[in-house]
Amino acid sequence: MAQDIRKLFEDARNNTEDRMSSGHEARFLKKLDNQLPIKKSKRFTWLQIAASIVVVLGLGYGTYSYFNNPIEPVKVVDTNNKTIEEPTKSLGDISPDLKKVEDYYLANINLELSKVKLTPDNKELIDGYISRLDELNKEYKRLSIELTESGANELTVNALITNLKFRLNLMYRLKEQLKMLNETNENQNQNKINA
Repeated sequence: MAQDIRKLFEDARNNTEDRMSSGHEARFLKKLDNQLPIKKSKRFTWLQIAASIVVVLGLGYGTYSYFNNPIEPVKVVDTNNKTIEEPTKSLGDISPDLKKVEDYYLANINLELSKVKLTPDNKELIDGYISRLDELNKEYKRLSIELTESGANELTVNALITNLKFRLNLMYRLKEQLKMLNETNENQNQNKINA
């Protein structure tokens, strides 16, 4: 039952039935070339070579000029001809709680300001309130500079918070004035219609 493995390999080599006919591989490769011809690469023409050189030189010059130019600092142009202000401290720089207070007031002031609708009837009233807001804003900046220069003290912090309160109250008064003005205009229009 046991067969010598060497003898099996020897018999397999001598057995010609399993072998391909001579020239089979050459015929197969010829048929393969006919079905799937190998495309030979074209040589570069002078135009393609010149275009490649132009692209390489262009990229080289672009890279050279990009990395060779020093970065210039951005210059701030002051349209108001005022001196450029140095960064100042705000309430948020003192403590996180004061930052919350400042953010609350500033958000409410901006919210109320965004709700104001400017019309020819209320333009004069709004302009008066806006000029007062500008005065309070300038005072707030002055107090912020004082806070930066002299450090945090109770009087300056209270003055900053009071300024924010004044500005918010001013916006509430403007809202009430506009409401009263609208009601007056509506009553006058109603009287004109009824008359």
